[in-house]
Amino acid sequence: MRNSDVKYINEAFRADRVTPAQLDRLLEGGWRHFGEHFYRYSYGFYELDVREVIPLRVRLERFSLSKSQRRILRRNADLRVTVRPVMITAEAEELFHRHKRRFKSGIPDSIYDFMSSDPQVVPCEAKEISVHNDNTLIATSYFDIGEITCSGVYATFDPDHSNRRLGIFTMLKEIEFAIENGKQFYYQGYSYSGNSFYDYKRRFRGTQGYDWNGNWIAMEEWRNAGSIY
Repeated sequence: MRNSDVKYINEAFRADRVTPAQLDRLLEGGWRHFGEHFYRYSYGFYELDVREVIPLRVRLERFSLSKSQRRILRRNADLRVTVRPVMITAEAEELFHRHKRRFKSGIPDSIYDFMSSDPQVVPCEAKEISVHNDNTLIATSYFDIGEITCSGVYATFDPDHSNRRLGIFTMLKEIEFAIENGKQFYYQGYSYSGNSFYDYKRRFRGTQGYDWNGNWIAMEEWRNAGSIY
């Protein structure tokens, strides 16, 4: 059972290079990064509330597709999906600016708010998934590569294709890449206690949450303890 006592953590540092093994250890301790800025915090603001932050990961040996995720894959079977080292093209930047119009607050200025100026290798190896409808780029996602981990960094999609659930689709493709490459964990980012916009990140079988006391606990135990819902 999860320990309900959550310590207050708010830490950050900068690094222009971490090894795959170091990345694994950082992720395991609840760290995330945008570019060279690494951070972790156990409480954060969500709308008008202060909420507990819950780092999430999928234990890939326990992952399987849900019915809804299978439908998303079938719905997007007509799209062309490419996995490659990160390349921030003019087309990708244009897509980012279309995507950010969805947000009403905390609107980023640039894709480089999230990526370094050399995102293929700084601060670690990273790849992108690009999704094309015919010859038009309609979604991208960026993810890090560790020794035993993959970790989603950021994703964008064309709001005109919202019905395709492209954010979930690219996460599923990142998970597929991680499994095919023998990784043990896929880190999908932070969520919050209670209901929030980020609840979709929890809806992957095999998901665990970090309790800020060194323990990764299955989502079923969080629900049973009444810690999330």
